[in-house]
Amino acid sequence: MTFTTPLKHDSIKIMLLGSGELGKEVAIEAARLGIEVVAVDSYPNAPAHLVANRAHVIDMKNKEALLELIYLEKPSYIVPEVEALSIEALEIAEKEGFCVIPNAAAVKKTMNRKNIRKFAAEELGLKTSPYLFVSSYEELKNAASKLGYPCVIKPVMSSSGHGQSVAKEEEDLAKSWESAKEARGDASELIVEGFVDFDYEITLLTARTENESIFCEPIGHVQKGGDYIFSWQPMPMSDGALKKAKEIAKKVTDGLGGRGIFGVELFIKGDEVYFSEVSPRPHDTGMVTMITQSQSEFALHIRAILGLPLDFSFIGEGASAAYKAEAKSVNPHFSVPNDAFSKNSFVRIFGKPNSHKGRRMAVVLVQDEVEKAKQKAIEIAGKIKIVES
Repeated sequence: MTFTTPLKHDSIKIMLLGSGELGKEVAIEAARLGIEVVAVDSYPNAPAHLVANRAHVIDMKNKEALLELIYLEKPSYIVPEVEALSIEALEIAEKEGFCVIPNAAAVKKTMNRKNIRKFAAEELGLKTSPYLFVSSYEELKNAASKLGYPCVIKPVMSSSGHGQSVAKEEEDLAKSWESAKEARGDASELIVEGFVDFDYEITLLTARTENESIFCEPIGHVQKGGDYIFSWQPMPMSDGALKKAKEIAKKVTDGLGGRGIFGVELFIKGDEVYFSEVSPRPHDTGMVTMITQSQSEFALHIRAILGLPLDFSFIGEGASAAYKAEAKSVNPHFSVPNDAFSKNSFVRIFGKPNSHKGRRMAVVLVQDEVEKAKQKAIEIAGKIKIVES
């Protein structure tokens, strides 16, 4: 492959649609190859804005505004990193010859839980939890009654677990309804899922080009309200379960097509594997790969986008833990213990311009035997504090 120089008339250029902490790492990996990076988000000074060649602030859900920016920048690759954007703009841009990663149809399917669940369960025939879609509170009550308690309630479109909750009994439905309706994204319709009695859940990062697909070691994780808290790699699995997980991940990603990395979320019960969700981009639980792999999920994403070989080495076991802000701050300063920075551990501070309670602001990464790494990562994350400037 021939690489170019940034800021020239013929530069290879990536436009990131979404510039959070995951987009920031993608931008860094692109910059390492001399790729020009244009970072776009709905607010100024987002993490990827801080490392990109240019930054733009627009309403990415506005079709005209997004298309205008695409026509202005003329990117080689349009790389969505969030769900809250105009899929119609991506479809138009793709028809006009722009390269959308992985492709506009895959983004459309995966950004909406109704689309991807029907695709996986009804078109591909994959095993999933039982589910129903609802648009009113009465429909929610009827669906929960049919599926039984506990049940999981999510907006059909949201990110990072926003609006997701578990209703353990009928009295929880009102709170779940309100939580879903307050989430960012499209909450006009909800998915209600019957609870799967699983042993554990994993993310199976799957990178693909037109020529090959590769799998990272399975990542175990703990989520709260659908949002990642900590993760570790590898997750011990039986040979049978891992084989089925890879088969499902390949079937889903081949069905979606295109290039890039996909975060395939799966429930495991013994040797049985259930499809949950898939993101056509780096996954928050996959931040652990920054310390466990020779090529992180972000580096693999860039390699796959460019059609480069996807070979990498698994360096060693490790864990990650998210640090979430305890309070609001317009100029957050972070108190981080010095021993967080050792030969096998470090902290990545995302650089978000302000904080609010529960906002993910940093991640702790530790390389060690999984149980030791988890314990140390959680311990360090618990010591990080936002202090007065």
